[in-house]
Amino acid sequence: MLLWSIGAQCVYLWSQQPHGKRLLVLTPAPTDHDVNLAFGTDYEYGLFSREFARRHGLQLLGTTTTWFLLDIAFYSQNLFQKDVFTAIGWLPAAKTMSGLQEVFKISRAQALIALCSTVPGYWFTVAFIDILGRWIIQLGGFFFMTLFMLILSLDYYNLRGQPCSYDTSKYCGGNHIAFVVLYALTFFFANFGPNATTFIIPAELFPARLRTTCHGISAATGKAGAIVGAFGFLYAAQGRHAGEPDPGYNTGIGVKDALLVLACVNAAGFFFTFLLPETACRSLEELSGEFEVPPSPGTGQDQLLKSAAATITVWVCWVPLSHQI
Repeated sequence: MLLWSIGAQCVYLWSQQPHGKRLLVLTPAPTDHDVNLAFGTDYEYGLFSREFARRHGLQLLGTTTTWFLLDIAFYSQNLFQKDVFTAIGWLPAAKTMSGLQEVFKISRAQALIALCSTVPGYWFTVAFIDILGRWIIQLGGFFFMTLFMLILSLDYYNLRGQPCSYDTSKYCGGNHIAFVVLYALTFFFANFGPNATTFIIPAELFPARLRTTCHGISAATGKAGAIVGAFGFLYAAQGRHAGEPDPGYNTGIGVKDALLVLACVNAAGFFFTFLLPETACRSLEELSGEFEVPPSPGTGQDQLLKSAAATITVWVCWVPLSHQI
């Protein structure tokens, strides 16, 4: 409770800081024309307007598809953990354990994967998000997730090994260390990649009036991907032959081919990332286009006349004064 109260006080103090001063630093003082445009009918385009589609349509497509594809891969990948742990010998056959023992052993293995890959991935994101940028981290995350899942799929049987002759629930041969390292790296680059940036980019990209709506649409699309990953691949990853699927499930395409499909999903996320701009080191107003003010008729001429008048005034006042000096 003490730590919670300290954290709550820090959040409150941070919320009281004058964040509004950022606008005064980042943007010039608006003219009357800017104010009229910002609050007039010309600027108040809606979510389903042509103006929004022109300005942010492809960006919204990018945020929704990348979040959707990420959650398909990320949540379905968690479902494969039992098969991976069994393949590398971390988890005995289910028939040799009680329900409580199985939960304990699976939780212990998942905690080890989280400590060695998932959590460090978040640390790397925090450390490099403003150095490398959101776009590079997301692109690299999808790339390496695709690469490692492709390796796991194409070399699945060599890495896993074959069922042992003395116990078909275990696998002999193979390279179990390489198997678990490649599998852990997919989690590392999920968190040092799109699992963080798909949440950050929509929060920075869209106009203030529509930012929460667009972020909510992107997040809801991501949860739809989680449903597809959690349920679709739970059935798809079942064994191909009779007797291999878990009780109550029909035959599927197997873990090997399911990993190949997930590699293709991540590859699609890699290409959809190109629809998004880099949001690091840019103001929210610049990203959302809220101050993209088209010049009004005569504005350019007025500025030119003002500059010329200022120049003439300086010369008229300065030249006589310089002669006196």
